[in-house]
Amino acid sequence: MKVPVKWLKDYVDIKVSPKELADALTLSGSKVEELITSGEEITNVVTGKIIKIEKHPDADTLVVCQVDINKEEPIQIVTAAKNMKEQDIIPVALHGSTLHGGLKIKKGKLRGVVSNGMFCSEEELGIAGDEPVHGLMILPQDTPLGKDIKEVLNLQSAVIDFEITSNRPDCLSIVGMARETAATLGTTYKMPNTDFTATCKEDVSASYKVEIKDELCRRYMLKGVKNVKIAPSPQWMQERLLEAEVRPINNIVDITNFVMIELGQPMHAFDVREITSNTIVVERAEDGEKFTTLDEVERTLDKNVLNIKDGNKTIGLAGIMGGLNSEVKEDTTMVVLEFANFDGTNIRNSSKRLGLRTEASSKFEKDLDPNLVEIAMERTCALIEELGAGEVMEGVIDIYPNPKKTHFLEVDSVWVNKFLGSNISKEDMKKHLDGLDLNTTISGDMLIVECPTFRSDLNIKEDIAEEIARIYGYNNFKSTLPSCDTTKGGKSLKQSLEDKVVNTLVNSGLNQSISYSFVSTKIFDKLLFPEDSTLRDAVEIRNPLGEDFKIMRTTTLASMMESLGRNYAKSNEEAMLFEIGKVYIKNQDENKLPEERNIVTLGMYGNLDYLELKGVVENILNSLGINSPSFKRESSNPSFHPGKTAALYVGKDYIGVLGEIHPDVANNYGMDVRCFIAELNLDLLMKNSNMDRKYKALPKFPAMTRDIALLVDDEVLVQDIEDTIKKQGGGILESVKLFDVYKGKQIPEGKKSIAYSIVYRHSEKTLTDNEVAKVHDKILRSLEHKLGAELRQV
Repeated sequence: MKVPVKWLKDYVDIKVSPKELADALTLSGSKVEELITSGEEITNVVTGKIIKIEKHPDADTLVVCQVDINKEEPIQIVTAAKNMKEQDIIPVALHGSTLHGGLKIKKGKLRGVVSNGMFCSEEELGIAGDEPVHGLMILPQDTPLGKDIKEVLNLQSAVIDFEITSNRPDCLSIVGMARETAATLGTTYKMPNTDFTATCKEDVSASYKVEIKDELCRRYMLKGVKNVKIAPSPQWMQERLLEAEVRPINNIVDITNFVMIELGQPMHAFDVREITSNTIVVERAEDGEKFTTLDEVERTLDKNVLNIKDGNKTIGLAGIMGGLNSEVKEDTTMVVLEFANFDGTNIRNSSKRLGLRTEASSKFEKDLDPNLVEIAMERTCALIEELGAGEVMEGVIDIYPNPKKTHFLEVDSVWVNKFLGSNISKEDMKKHLDGLDLNTTISGDMLIVECPTFRSDLNIKEDIAEEIARIYGYNNFKSTLPSCDTTKGGKSLKQSLEDKVVNTLVNSGLNQSISYSFVSTKIFDKLLFPEDSTLRDAVEIRNPLGEDFKIMRTTTLASMMESLGRNYAKSNEEAMLFEIGKVYIKNQDENKLPEERNIVTLGMYGNLDYLELKGVVENILNSLGINSPSFKRESSNPSFHPGKTAALYVGKDYIGVLGEIHPDVANNYGMDVRCFIAELNLDLLMKNSNMDRKYKALPKFPAMTRDIALLVDDEVLVQDIEDTIKKQGGGILESVKLFDVYKGKQIPEGKKSIAYSIVYRHSEKTLTDNEVAKVHDKILRSLEHKLGAELRQV
C-alpha cells in the first residue's frame, strides 16, 4: 500500500524526515518496500515577476527580460518564449540550479547578451501532464516573489510503499498506518472528523429497505443523500487522491475513494433513479448471468458470485465493482451510499474467477472489520456536508446479524520478559500496547489487554508479546546465545552417503544436472515403452502447468535424454552428466501416497563407450563399500540397445540398468550419436553400502602374476568367466583384471579372445611355482569344462 507522508501528517505529528520515518516503521514491523520521493532534484528555482521586456538587439526570436525575484536588484533573463507579458509571475531557474531530469542551468550569453538563468515550463519542473506543453508556466498574481518553487507548487512529496501482510487489514488505510506511526514514534494520532448533522429530515429507511439473503454478507448499511450537487472535488482532496494514484472524477465519487483510502473501508454510491424497486437485495448470482460492470465490460457470473440487486436486477458485484447501470452521473441529484462487509474468501475467489481485481476487492479479501462500516459511513457523511456535495438524510438502514465484539487476553508480564529475553517494565508494556489502541490494565503482574475488533490477528499471548517487542524496538534487544538445550548438528547417514556419491561422480568427471519431477505422457512413446508397461501408470497432477508437466515421472531416462539432447543441440562435442532425483510409483491403494524412490542417473555421449560408463558405476560401488556386485546381460529393456546393456545386482537386489541407449530412442531426442545411460536405485545402493572400513596391513610376501588369453564363444559373458576364476582361485587369488578383448583374422568366426591378468599372493608365506601352477591349472580346467574356453595359442 502506498501511503503519502503528507496525508499521514494530517493525523499524526511527524517531526522526522521521510527516510527516518520509513526506517523507524521498518524496525517496528511495518515492512517498507520503497520510499518514493519527488521534487528533490529541483534546486535553486524561485518565483519572479517580469517587470520589463525588450527585444534582443541581435536576434529577432529572442527577448531580454528584467525579473524581480525579491532581491535588491532585478536579474536579466534572455528567452525565446512568447506566451508571457510584463507583470507575469513565472518560475525562474537561477545560475547553478537543477531542473527535472537533472538538467543543470548556468548563466551565460545568448547572442552576446548575458542571461542569468532561464524561465521554466511545467515540463521542465516535471509536473506536465499527458498533453503537450506550449510556453512558460504562468503563476497566479498573488504568488509571493523569491519563494522556492517547490514550496509554492507543493512539489516536494514522499510516498512510502508498504507490504501489508494478510493478517493486518487494519493497516490497509492511512489511519491504520497513522496508528502504527504514532506508536512507533511514541506520540498520538487523531481520527478524522466524523461529526455531521442530517440536514434532510426525510428518513432513508422510510423509502428503502435492504434484504440480506446470504450469510456471505456480514453487515450492510445504507445511507441516503438528497440534493446532490455533482462538481469537481476541492484541490486538497484531488491532491491527496493523486498522491495515492487515484484519478479524481467528481465530488461524490472522490469522497467514496477518499474514505476508502483513509479508513480502509470500500463503499459504493448508487444513482437512486436506477433503483426502481426501492429494495436492495444481497444474494448470489444465477449461473450464466450476464452483467456489465463500471469498466464497461460484460461479465458472465456464476452462483458463487455475491451480487447487489435492485429487486431482481443486478446493480453491483458485492465487494468488487458496481454496475454501469447505476453509476453516478453528472445530473444525479440523489444517491444511496452502500457501506458493507463481505466474506473475504468469497470475494477473493469471485474476483479471481472474473479476472477483476479492484482496490475494493483487494481490501475485502483480507477480511475487514465489520465495525469499520459505521465509522466509514459517518466520515463520508461529514465530508459530504463539509464539501457541500448534498444533504444527508436522517436515519440509516443497518443490518448486522452477528455483531463482532472486542475480546480480552490476560498475559503475565514476567512471562513476556522471559519469552523475549528482555527486561521491560510492565508499565512500559502497557504504554506500548496503549499506543496501538490495545487498551491495557495492570493487575499485579498480569496485563489485561482489550483487543479491538480491527485486530483479528491477536488471539494468543505470544501475539501480545510480539506487539510489545516490535514497538519496544527489535534493535533494542541485545544479541544472546540460545539458552535452550540443543542437539549436536550434523548430517544423517543417508545425507553422508549421498554426498559421497555426488563427490565420486564429480571426481569421475561428471557434471550434476537438475530436472523437473513432472513430465509429459509423450515420454513413454519416445522411450519405446510398450502399451502394457507398468511404468505408463503414472500419478497425474490435478492442476498441471501444461501438457508437458502432466504426470509425475516413473523413470528418469527421459529427463536425462532431454539434458543430453539439449547439450547436443548446442554443438557440445561431449557431455557427462548425472542427476539425483525421485521417481513416483503409483500405489494400487488410492488412499495411499505413491512410492518415492531416489534414483541416481548417469548420462554421457562423445568419445567414450560402455566401459567408460561401467567404470563410473564401479566407482560408485567402491565408494559405498559394495564389494560383490554382479552385472548380467539385459536384453528386454526397450529403451536400451539389446546387445550392449547390463542389469546391476547386489546380492538379490536389482539395482538398475546401464548401457547404450537404443538408436531409435536417441533419434527421438534429436541425437545421432551413441548415448550411454545408467539408471540406479540409490535407496538400494545405500541399503547395501558398508562404511565399516577395516585396516589391512600391507602384504609382507611377494605376489605372482599369470596372464591368460582365452578363446570363448561370442555368447560367453565376461561376468561368468570372472566368477569362475574367483571361485576356483581360493584363498591365494588376490585379483583378476580384464585387459584385452579381441576379435580379428586370427580368431575363428563366432569366437573372441579375452585376456586376463591374475595376481596370486599368500598372506603368510611366499608362494612357490608349484602352488600357483596347481591353482592356475584348476582355473583353466574349470573354464574349459563350464564355458568351453581354451587357451589361445600365440
